Amino acid sequence: MSIAHNIETIRRDLPAAVKLMAVSKNVSVDLIRAAYAVGIRDFGESRIQEAQTKQQELADLPDLCWHLIGHLQGNKVRKAIQIFDWIHSVDSMKLVQQIDRVAAELKASPNICLQVKILPDPDKYGWTIPELFAELPQIDACQHLKIRGLMAIPPLGLTITQTQQFFEQVRDLSHQISQQSRSNLQMSELSMGMSGDYLPAISAGATIIRLGSIIFGDRNKI
Repeated sequence: MSIAHNIETIRRDLPAAVKLMAVSKNVSVDLIRAAYAVGIRDFGESRIQEAQTKQQELADLPDLCWHLIGHLQGNKVRKAIQIFDWIHSVDSMKLVQQIDRVAAELKASPNICLQVKILPDPDKYGWTIPELFAELPQIDACQHLKIRGLMAIPPLGLTITQTQQFFEQVRDLSHQISQQSRSNLQMSELSMGMSGDYLPAISAGATIIRLGSIIFGDRNKI
């Protein structure tokens, strides 16, 4: 099936309020252009260098919105702020403070999501719920960030029911944070749901879904 057909099929189940991000890591610029041709403007990348190369090759498409969805190392914060519109994978207090400090130097206000780890998972980064609540006052004190919401990835091996419950817990956590009325924590976005679980994520309240293989098919490393 073509990329256009894949995207059309996804959109049939997509509420108007949910943003479709095409995860373009390991995808050629030709395939990104194919997705662009049918209306996709948001693209997710995991690596700084790969994203930067693609952005240079796609400079004729000025309305692209680039999202960093991979783990961000501290030594790459400056470049990430410079080339990405969103950073979804902000997973520690140390990283929040570093992004805030560099953003101030660059006179930037990056959109970020706080990555949370609702269930134990050695393969994922992020705050546990107690850790996040303990550090919310420090996060809220950062003045050079647009903290837009939460990002989450469920552990592998969950049943459909468990996956649904996972996403609902993330949604409930977002509501709990919002009720604290902190000035800098908007919590308007829930970045959750990938190719294999985006429907339960949408059902639980996702506002941004991150889809790769269901759009582009199996990908080889480029």
